[in-house]
Amino acid sequence: MLDSVTIRCPFCGERFEALVDGSGGDAEYIEDCPVCCRPIQMQLRAGDDGELGLDAGRDE
Repeated sequence: MLDSVTIRCPFCGERFEALVDGSGGDAEYIEDCPVCCRPIQMQLRAGDDGELGLDAGRDE
C-alpha cells in the first residue's frame, strides 16, 4: 500500500508529495525533486504500529 507524504526539498525549499511504501520496513533511497530535479536522500522509517516517518536530506 502506498502512502502520500508531504516533504520539503532541502535544495529549493518547495513542498511536494512523495509516495512511500512502508510494507517493506525501513528503507533508504534517492528521489529527484520534481521542481528543481536535484537528488534528495530519503530515509523511510516504518514503525511497528504502522506509522511512517520520512526524512529528506541532501545527497552529499
